Amino acid sequence: MTSVAFIGLGHMGAPMAANLVNAGLTVRVFDLVPQAMKSLTDLGALSSSSACGAAAGADVVITMLPAGKHVRSLYLGDDNNKGLIDVVADGTLLIDCSTIDAQSAQQVAKSAAEKGLSFVDAPVSGGTAGAAAGTLTFICGGENGAFELAKPILGHMGANILHAGAAGAGQVAKICNNMLLSVLMVATSESLQMGIDHGLDPKVLSEIMKVSSGGNWTLDKYNPCPDVMPNVPSSNDYQGGFMVDLMVKDLGLSQEAALVSNSSTPMGALARSLYVNHARQGNGTRDFSSIFEQFTNSQQIKNKG
Repeated sequence: MTSVAFIGLGHMGAPMAANLVNAGLTVRVFDLVPQAMKSLTDLGALSSSSACGAAAGADVVITMLPAGKHVRSLYLGDDNNKGLIDVVADGTLLIDCSTIDAQSAQQVAKSAAEKGLSFVDAPVSGGTAGAAAGTLTFICGGENGAFELAKPILGHMGANILHAGAAGAGQVAKICNNMLLSVLMVATSESLQMGIDHGLDPKVLSEIMKVSSGGNWTLDKYNPCPDVMPNVPSSNDYQGGFMVDLMVKDLGLSQEAALVSNSSTPMGALARSLYVNHARQGNGTRDFSSIFEQFTNSQQIKNKG
């Protein structure tokens, strides 16, 4: 039976690890928050007192961490601590599902290869609902052989397992996708609010745009206007889903990547500014579709004036 070490049990990591447990795999977990581990051990996972302890002896190591510095520190270690690549057994497959900068993923992949280990960067798309349902999209970077080894493991947690290219390519593809998503969410929000300002019913307007040339994913799956679509964050005071703070992080990564490649991303830059401003107004932990309120609030202020 395949044994998996899962490190990082946040909003995304915990349900992902739970799906591995439910699939019958032997899963050893570690997180800095003990309560996060308890929710998994209650399902049948094994806990560990350290990340390296969880990884030692595992067939597969999966990590889900906040940023590139955490991924580099965990895998590569530092002057005082060994990294994961120093303690895992020969032949261990390493999969990092964090959304980080491509350079960090490439650095870890290079160091892993020097140790004879396979490494895949596999950031995810699909949010907490997709993580819980096991329908995530994994956007992978790495050697073909490593990707083929990772596919069956990732298949327990996702519905779409895609190979973007060499190490780091998964990260680039992920931030390109999220930059586009942010622009679509902003444009959809301002368009819906303009219709509302002219007396249109947002439900009717949404249906019109969905089957017209302005149709997009946010209208189909994630409408930002409250009470237009059931079972989405906008109809639950923007709770759950993908936090504004995480969108700010991903848009920051997109702009860093644009600088590296000298790419022109004016819409991405504007979307980042709008989301940073939204986060500074106390919305960082709300769903990113709450950007809709930036346009409703502006109209309310205008009307009061």
